Amino acid sequence: MDDEVPVGRVMPPRSQDELLTRARALAGHPLATIAKRHAMPVPSTFRRAKGWTGTLVERALGATATSRAMPDFPHLGVELKTLPVDDRGRPRESTYVCTAPLSAADLGTWVDSWARRKLSRVLWVPIVGDEEPGARRVGAAFLWSPTAEESEILEADWDELVALLALGDLTRIDGRLGKALQVRPKAADASARTWALDESARWVRDHPRGFYLRPSFTGALLARELLLPR
Repeated sequence: MDDEVPVGRVMPPRSQDELLTRARALAGHPLATIAKRHAMPVPSTFRRAKGWTGTLVERALGATATSRAMPDFPHLGVELKTLPVDDRGRPRESTYVCTAPLSAADLGTWVDSWARRKLSRVLWVPIVGDEEPGARRVGAAFLWSPTAEESEILEADWDELVALLALGDLTRIDGRLGKALQVRPKAADASARTWALDESARWVRDHPRGFYLRPSFTGALLARELLLPR
């Protein structure tokens, strides 16, 4: 199987079909094998290398985005999301979507939101196992766009969460809110702080926040697309 993994620098895929074919060719390979082919060192733990898997898969598939302000494959309009799962295909954690603005002036509407654009077309790449990073394997990838029902759920969650963000009601925003989309602290360092307006319109120091997809939501996608048992 090792000979099937692309070697060296990978040119950007020319179509979504080509991107999906490349992603599916990685299925079954340990991350260490893919990393070796792309000259990337393998961390012994994810403690200080949480973004390593995504960076590795981006390199293997030819992603070109150099900024968070565009999809990973901007010419295709496709965002890449790696999804850690257990041996039964169940997501092991929430999936980060994008930063949640803490200023009402930056929130806008769902239609214009960066969260909606990020989720309009996604290449999901499951990463299977709970061993050390190099031993985990790539699962079967698939392309996804929200159905009408999923879009309604995401928009309803976003509206509820953004209403609280706009009011500066930060104390009420926690992981329990949202059926599919939730807002959680987002920072590599738990001590990180940013400025935000509270409900009294005072500037306060608070944790950076991000929009995340619940494991129950991504698990349902996996079950449907890959015909997994629920």
